[in-house]
Amino acid sequence: MAWRRWGKRLRSSEWVTPDVLARRRWVRGVVTSVGDADNFRLYHTPGIGWRWPLKFRRVPTASKDLKDKTIHIRIAGVDAPEGAHFGRPSQPYAEESLAWLKNRIEGRTLYCQLIRKDQYSRIVGVPLVPRRFLPLFLSKSWGSPLALDMLRAGTATTYEQAGAEYGPWGRKVFLRLEAEARADRRGMWKNAESVETPAEYKRRYAATAVLPTTSPAPPSLEPGSETPDGVRGRAVKTW
Repeated sequence: MAWRRWGKRLRSSEWVTPDVLARRRWVRGVVTSVGDADNFRLYHTPGIGWRWPLKFRRVPTASKDLKDKTIHIRIAGVDAPEGAHFGRPSQPYAEESLAWLKNRIEGRTLYCQLIRKDQYSRIVGVPLVPRRFLPLFLSKSWGSPLALDMLRAGTATTYEQAGAEYGPWGRKVFLRLEAEARADRRGMWKNAESVETPAEYKRRYAATAVLPTTSPAPPSLEPGSETPDGVRGRAVKTW
């Protein structure tokens, strides 16, 4: 019973069931890819055996081995510049924001609180990145909030649409960090007077009736299609 609850791996977003989300469970995993500047793929690594000195399990690296094996995470509370999708041009600084996120988390182990499932079946989550020289098990209390790091670096804006989640910090902290980055002209705010935010960009395309207000989720690098059932198990490891 303990293994089923704490040691069973969540293979994809479809395995994150309503009871898991209701408890806002925390999971540990390795970021296998960053598909857009505000979302990524997480390979869940519950239990022991993933790190030295007791390393006897491994995270796949080949795309074919990762297919249907990762959780698609949408970072809660932030909105990054839009890349080119569905005939739309990319926003200024979209490539730089994506490069920043890849450099920050790709290939790293982090923790993520699972909040809810969005309309594109991504899991809205609150990721924490372990700090340098800090033991991994202490990251729950002392990890660096990824969304706040993005706002400080000027690679994203505060997401203020329906269903926004801001973790324990709250909306005011998000807005304050965004304002500080804008004032210091960091990242996307280098030319602050002419910046079109991601929300404004989406509204502009919605107003011209070319595309819907909310852009579809970017193409998944490792699409999840497996569904959990009672036999296969559905539990998640907390940290």
